[in-house]
Amino acid sequence: MTKEKIQNIALSPDGSAVRILDQTRLPGEVVYINLRDREAMYEAVKALRVRGAPAIGIFAAYCVYVLAKGYGEDEFFARLDDDCDYLISCRPTAVNLARQTERMRTLAHGMEGKPVPEIVEALGREARAIHDEDIAMCRAIAEAGLSLLHEGDTVLTHCNAGPLATSEYGTGLGPLLLAAERGVDIRAYVDETRPLLQGARLTAWELMNAGVDCTLICDNMAALAMREGRIQAVLAGCDRMAANGDAANKIGTSGAAIIARHYGVPVYILLPSSTIDLACPTGADIPIEIRDGEEIRSLWYERPMAPAGVKCWDPAFDVTDHELITAIVTEKGVVRPPYDVNLQKLFG
Repeated sequence: MTKEKIQNIALSPDGSAVRILDQTRLPGEVVYINLRDREAMYEAVKALRVRGAPAIGIFAAYCVYVLAKGYGEDEFFARLDDDCDYLISCRPTAVNLARQTERMRTLAHGMEGKPVPEIVEALGREARAIHDEDIAMCRAIAEAGLSLLHEGDTVLTHCNAGPLATSEYGTGLGPLLLAAERGVDIRAYVDETRPLLQGARLTAWELMNAGVDCTLICDNMAALAMREGRIQAVLAGCDRMAANGDAANKIGTSGAAIIARHYGVPVYILLPSSTIDLACPTGADIPIEIRDGEEIRSLWYERPMAPAGVKCWDPAFDVTDHELITAIVTEKGVVRPPYDVNLQKLFG
């Protein structure tokens, strides 16, 4: 596979649309789509054409900018507020979506009374700044995360926390990609991540694209791999972290962390500070998105693999208790327990 940088979110060349890599088409097809209206933007997030907490935040910022370019003078702030509320409602667990949308809204309202073209231009600069900040943060996270690993280690990954979920290096995959750049031998077991198969479809594709030695496994094979000493660390991203260090991430992360604790394998959660919600006391306060059970019954199958009409419960995320997390890796470095104290010191 050819090694190349992945650009999953950008403005179209003429600035009239948000251009994304449609992740639902991977790994079989690399397809870019341009989004110009709010319904298409909402659908892109809901259908996981764009996904990953940091990436959704970057995407939302560009969406606000593109939409604002179509507002009239008299309706500007009413439409801005309506569109921001609409975008935020799409996926409640990923804090970056609301945080970056509100950042754009706050900037615009702070310029009330100025000409609309000036406000729109400022929104464009802010969206690009959000994107640039994420690139810098991901690089710093990758550096800090790599410091926890050793030549010859094999790590377990869950879901997808690489460039597709962020900007360049990603969070949970950042140390692996940086190691590959530097010729450091660090390998990965990639669990498929049911039911959406982000590990099988996306993480394996990204790691192979970067030249990382990776092996695909089913989610329920991780315990045996740890028992046999095949895994030296678990790396995962995060969609929202509470003030006490509890981490909401793709469903199955908590299970992997519980198994890792049993076998003495360290668990590292890698995330940018924009994903830490200090206003959220514990993981019990994080809303968990419940998705359509058809993802379990039939998605990715040629024909349904469950009895017709069977009831399904399909939570998109679970919460990994902070006591199961060995260290939290941010752009400001590695955070150790007690997390309620040390996260507040760094980001309060």
